[in-house]
Amino acid sequence: MPSSMLSLSRSPARLAAALLAALAIAAIPHERALAAALPAPPKTFDTSYAPPSGKTWPVAAGGNLQAALDQAQLGDTIALEAGATFTGRFTLPNKTTGTGWIYVVSSKLASLPAAGQRVAPSDAVNMPKIMAKPADTAIVTVANSNHFRFVGIEFATTAGALSYQLINIGNGDTSPATLPNNIIFDRCYIHGDPAANNRRGIMMNGAYVAVVDSYISDFQEAGADSQTILSTNTTGPLQIRNNYLEAAGENIMFGGADSKSPALVPADIELRNNHFFKPLSLLQTKNTIKNLLEFKAGQRVLVIGNTFENNPLSAQSGFAILITPRNNGSAPWAITSDIEFNGNTLINVGSGFNVAGLDNFHVTQMTERVLIHNNLVGVTGLNKADGRAFQFIAGGGDYTVDHNTVINSALPPATPGSTVGFAESKRGKITNFVFTNNLATFTSWGFFGSGAGEGTKPLNTYFTDWTFSKNVLVNRPAADYPAGNFFPTNVTAVRFANVTGGNYTLAVDSPYKNAGTDGTDIGANLGSAQIATATAPNPPSNVVVK
Repeated sequence: MPSSMLSLSRSPARLAAALLAALAIAAIPHERALAAALPAPPKTFDTSYAPPSGKTWPVAAGGNLQAALDQAQLGDTIALEAGATFTGRFTLPNKTTGTGWIYVVSSKLASLPAAGQRVAPSDAVNMPKIMAKPADTAIVTVANSNHFRFVGIEFATTAGALSYQLINIGNGDTSPATLPNNIIFDRCYIHGDPAANNRRGIMMNGAYVAVVDSYISDFQEAGADSQTILSTNTTGPLQIRNNYLEAAGENIMFGGADSKSPALVPADIELRNNHFFKPLSLLQTKNTIKNLLEFKAGQRVLVIGNTFENNPLSAQSGFAILITPRNNGSAPWAITSDIEFNGNTLINVGSGFNVAGLDNFHVTQMTERVLIHNNLVGVTGLNKADGRAFQFIAGGGDYTVDHNTVINSALPPATPGSTVGFAESKRGKITNFVFTNNLATFTSWGFFGSGAGEGTKPLNTYFTDWTFSKNVLVNRPAADYPAGNFFPTNVTAVRFANVTGGNYTLAVDSPYKNAGTDGTDIGANLGSAQIATATAPNPPSNVVVK
């Protein structure tokens, strides 16, 4: 990823200064306009692969993996015979002797992709398999299980059998002091059986836990939510980097079950360069289909350089990404705050982002400091979804939506309610709202508020201290909007570099080139986004613009 994107994502103070400067020089007519506070960055950690140097414990087919896990000391390697199957459950002990990590690796690790490269199902021929028994778990932890790195391992459920979670990290901890910690899955193939109810790949309730360069698929269930990864009760930090992630329910979810204390709200989360994918064949099944990424609890989060592909209306309304705090009755401290989306691509989604300030059933903390910046949002109204690029409901504060490009093919008459933005709040107005430098193709209603029409009226109805400036909204009524925005009559007038070829950068003669509040092109920096999301088609091949 270009260093310029990294510097922005890791320096909210720098981005805040740039936005403040840009707003100061822009002719913004709204006299109360303020810059929203930006997210605090997550604490991150190094997950680089470093070859171990201790004793090697070979475990052949039929060997005792649990004995090796018990006997190995920090710094040792457990080498499992490629092609062999080891049936769990296996427990990761609390290790206190030695230094470094215990590596659990394939005996044919040298035949697998190198560190930093994602594995695929075809690599399973060079992997040993750790399998769960029916309705059981392959890997579990104890208090303070620590420093295990699985490299080049296939984890699988029993064919045709129900499973709840294949890998279970965490023990219902009530204090950060007992959390399993320093556990990494590196270049692993983790999967369920597409013909069975397999609820979850990894329960990630530990500290300093990571999944990198891996392939996780075939988690689905009829009548219940399913995920590749779920995290509900941890301090973090957590890292999910360069993985393929496929599930029916929420491909990844944070929250959903109440954390045991305010100190265990999932936090310090990094989601980088992953491919979130939903097979559309799921629509022909009875599996519960929801969204690609959901935060019901989470704070200090960076979501950068990911591809989010295919999200239809089904058991939910079709939003690909949800930031909606939830408390099931025992966690009034639940919160979604300090969340940044930067350089992501959304492909063929019913709707884009849904941001809620408060839970509508139980007490939660208010959503604050959300930054949605430099994303390509390909909205298609998939499976008759509403086709809303951004939705803001139920209060909240300090939201910044800046330099995004929305390509929306959810058009009337098939999708009569498509919008660039939708707002509704019965929980108080949304405070400190910035919507700047965004570019959107034609939608039915532009920036719309429930019961308030579009443009300035819904901004006054549902927001305070708002800034709406230097946005390009194709074929919307200029008189309904604040001054300082642009309303070309059609997409041709935008002057994309090659709209039929899917290049949504601005041509050199575009009137919106270098026209943003910060002197750069209006819309997303698609050069950076394309580099960050090279694992999937960019932009959506099924988008038609008007």
